[in-house]
Amino acid sequence: MRTNLIRINKAFSVLGIMSRRATETAIKSGRIKVNSKLAQIGMQINLQKDTIELDGTLIKTKVPEEPIYIMLNKPRGYLCTAKDEQGRKIARSLMPNIKERIYNIGRLDKNSEGLLLFTNDGEFANSIMHPKNKITKEYKVTVTPKITKEILVGLNSQLSIDGENLAPATVTIAKEYEDRTILDFVITQGKNRQIRRMCQAFSLEVKKLKRIRIDQLKLGTLAVGKYRHLTEQEVMSFKRGGWQ
Repeated sequence: MRTNLIRINKAFSVLGIMSRRATETAIKSGRIKVNSKLAQIGMQINLQKDTIELDGTLIKTKVPEEPIYIMLNKPRGYLCTAKDEQGRKIARSLMPNIKERIYNIGRLDKNSEGLLLFTNDGEFANSIMHPKNKITKEYKVTVTPKITKEILVGLNSQLSIDGENLAPATVTIAKEYEDRTILDFVITQGKNRQIRRMCQAFSLEVKKLKRIRIDQLKLGTLAVGKYRHLTEQEVMSFKRGGWQ
């Protein structure tokens, strides 16, 4: 029936496999097959009947019955990955009671901590991560040595690091000590290790990096290593941005 059909790029997004744009790129590269034939951009598929492969691996196409939205206070020392061949600790392991397949929205590197979102809603995840939506993320960052006014001006300027242009951040001083400074960073990009790279450009050593807010959602008093489900109001506060 026509009602069971869905465009392939939307299907991959809903299933949390990859974004719509990334799906089209994968199709062009011949990485996706439907019923043993190369997929075509814009084609419609039936998730209940069609056999779908990515890089030769069969994809489970069961759409999640209930969307899940979780916030975790990630401790330092945990990786944001589905599994680690070296046996290192992963953030997902802190939620053993969640049996559904969920994945993190964006990342925090191993030595960073704080607010991390998990979901099985691909559209929701892609909306938060897509650069065009300019979702703000706030961090508390402790650096050494104590910074100067010139460095603060530099951190707030348009930076190009390793040939990559970064969108301007808003950086303010939260607290100052004789040997260190706690900075408040607000960014809209999600470049790899962006804040650490910015600090390194001014010879600052990051001693602690903690994400405390994503858009209107704050980490609050959630204990380190603990998680909770987002409320309906919190989920809707994201979706009211018009991305869904």
